[in-house]
Amino acid sequence: MTVTYQYPRPNLAVDCVVFGLDEADLKILLIQRGLPPFEGKWALPGGFVQMDETLEEAAKRELKEETGIQDLYLEQLYTFGAIGRDPRERVVSVAYYALVNLRDHKLMAATDARDAAWFSTDDLPPLAFDHSEIAGIALKRLKGKVVYEPIGFELLPMKFTLTQLQQMYEKILDRPIDKRNFRKKILGMDLLQELDEVQVDVSHRAARLYKFDEKKYRKLRQRGFVFEI
Repeated sequence: MTVTYQYPRPNLAVDCVVFGLDEADLKILLIQRGLPPFEGKWALPGGFVQMDETLEEAAKRELKEETGIQDLYLEQLYTFGAIGRDPRERVVSVAYYALVNLRDHKLMAATDARDAAWFSTDDLPPLAFDHSEIAGIALKRLKGKVVYEPIGFELLPMKFTLTQLQQMYEKILDRPIDKRNFRKKILGMDLLQELDEVQVDVSHRAARLYKFDEKKYRKLRQRGFVFEI
């Protein structure tokens, strides 16, 4: 049955804040818009929700179409509905955020995106729409959540060193962490699987590699275990 609504309705969109990490810094994935409004400006990946898809499906589709990134976990962040946030018409956007190991994802701009690139969270260009606000709220959420849930492991390779793990937390939290206390705490949680492997192709002494034991974490969490950095 076709229903015609009497009153105008806002359009629904999704925007995605994708975090990645390299040796230099914590980064956010941006696309360069190829169409008006804000043509040529950098923005978060996203777009309008189609009638036959869920919000999360729309977010994943837009990410794949505009950046080439797919197969990642998305978590809903916040809903942005300020009047005038889009100069074209009334648009409400549901924002998502994700953490990825950026080395696993090759960027490929397509559809209405002219380019796609990683930018340091400390040096973002002026963004289209209200995307600076969205990125800021996502970063605040990440800084708060990473200390009580092991989501930060999504930013690392599957096999990592304790130094890489510590540096990841230092970059997200933007503060130094005492090495001795950090290693005592993280190893004391018994959530890391020590591997019979060390780093290869490094100029310094090769360090031991570890893996995060997600199955063990889930079992411990069911028993009331609290992750805390």
